[in-house]
Amino acid sequence: MPREIIALHIGQCGNQIGTEFWKQLCVEHGINAEGTVEEYATQGDDRKDVFFYQADDEHYIPRALLIDLEPGVINGIQMSQFSNLYNPENIFMSKEGGGAGNNWATGYMEAERVQDEILEMIDREADGSDSLEGFLLTHSISGGTGSGFGSYLIERLNDRYPKKLIQTYSVFPAESDIVIHPYNSLLTLKRLTQNADCVVIIDNIALNRIAVDRLKVANPSMAQINSLISTVMSASTSTLRYPGYMNNDLVGLVASLIPTPRCHFLMTGYTPLTVDKHVSSVKKTTVLDVMRRLLQSKNIMLTGGAKKGLYISILNIIQGEVDPTQVHKSLQRIRERKLANFITWGPASIQVALSKKSPYVESAHKVSGLMLANHTGISTVNFILASSYLRRHCVSIRCSGRGMPSSTTTKRKRYSPTTSTNSTPLSNDLGRM
Repeated sequence: MPREIIALHIGQCGNQIGTEFWKQLCVEHGINAEGTVEEYATQGDDRKDVFFYQADDEHYIPRALLIDLEPGVINGIQMSQFSNLYNPENIFMSKEGGGAGNNWATGYMEAERVQDEILEMIDREADGSDSLEGFLLTHSISGGTGSGFGSYLIERLNDRYPKKLIQTYSVFPAESDIVIHPYNSLLTLKRLTQNADCVVIIDNIALNRIAVDRLKVANPSMAQINSLISTVMSASTSTLRYPGYMNNDLVGLVASLIPTPRCHFLMTGYTPLTVDKHVSSVKKTTVLDVMRRLLQSKNIMLTGGAKKGLYISILNIIQGEVDPTQVHKSLQRIRERKLANFITWGPASIQVALSKKSPYVESAHKVSGLMLANHTGISTVNFILASSYLRRHCVSIRCSGRGMPSSTTTKRKRYSPTTSTNSTPLSNDLGRM
């Protein structure tokens, strides 16, 4: 029995990533832009029903909700070649169409106002699933809709479906001139810590570095960056869509990576990468080569990589025709050379899951690999956000007066590098981080 996953794409960033993700899934499953299975893919043994369901006319429809407070991105999707792929009942755009103005509070309160309509969509998709496993959410933690609307939705999902897994692909911001971005990020970070089961960190700075240094793309476009993210998302779900004798569900994958419930922020690495016609310089892809490269900081999609800190857990998803004995030898070689340093209070082992590659996608490499890792260096990202907040004196006065409940805002001293006796309203949430 398939374990279905419902995807939620929130805000401009979340919908742009979601668009690339569904394009990737359609290619890997032999589904065209109209939702029809191509003739060459009718006899495949893949599980399309993990992310798709069939309509009355036999077309495949994504289990996806597209949500945004401004119409720009979703209108673009509806005018693209994939306009007939999505269920129009699962598309939500604010009637006002003004967006959240990069303000967490506006997005949060707007989500509360329209929650009945959104939850009705989610309930309809959940009721149409035979064995719902969880939710996959894509968003940015710095924008108004992705952060505020996303925060409220994550809270409600946790309350409404407490036994279902909530996994997010959260885009962490690069340095920005917008003063309120660090504030949005910290408020969202709290909700991700308390209500999500697994957060995969998408670091914009690291992705740009990989595109420039590894793929030799001088000026990577947003579509190319989103394509990298969709490659990671696709690979992380490959064992669910091309099942083997283990790691056939999302809970099983995540459980091996998270030692305690709050320690659920993960970083990723992928090799070899390909974007459009740009292919990484990797020529040989044995299991050992792939697993060794996954541990190199230059292939890790996080600023700073794994240079500082220790691994808590590692899961490598190896795609391609692989002999299990090669995996055993590779793990032994990595252990002998001490290429990965683990914490002392946990098992020092690398989990490996083997997955098939899509037979409908041509690849220049025999073997590819994805690493999902829990690493103490992830705290660096949180430190950067906190430092950015302190440096910019992010004032929350914009959030007060937006309909926020009185329990959410309070008077606190302004945390400033310079001595000051002034006080400004800061969120209780930040004081409890």
